Amino acid sequence: MDAALTGIGAVFEAHADNAAVKALSELATDAKFDRGELTITVSRENIIAACEAVRQAGYTFLEDVTAVDWYPSEPRFQITYHILSMALKTRVRLAVRLNGDDAVIDSIVDVWPSANFYEREVFDLFGVRFSGHPNLRRIMMPEDWQGHPLRKDYPVEGYR
Repeated sequence: MDAALTGIGAVFEAHADNAAVKALSELATDAKFDRGELTITVSRENIIAACEAVRQAGYTFLEDVTAVDWYPSEPRFQITYHILSMALKTRVRLAVRLNGDDAVIDSIVDVWPSANFYEREVFDLFGVRFSGHPNLRRIMMPEDWQGHPLRKDYPVEGYR
């Protein structure tokens, strides 16, 4: 089993031949390689540039966009993008950390149109807003639903 590598310098040095590593060398703020999976953290301001960079590097398939609520820790939310290169037969995970009081990130629908419904799902269930999204509205919960049910501070029985 591969040993876990953390830290941008160690990961980028060990995986210098990886197309995603080359593409994100200027945009990454952190990196981790664990259990055969490469995770590169970028700042919220650079998510569109990072997605365009990995797309040009051969990662052409957006598998999904999801979120994690690390409440009560700050930054509270982690938005995760799983991206696949069928030609290179490899995956990369892009991660962005967001504070709970300012959970807004740019939409990547212009880079990958398939992100449309994933971003709507994250908005609906976690309350993270995607600026520039063409149709950001609830997708799973009723329009009049109060709150976001996958947040860790959401009451188990809902708001009454």
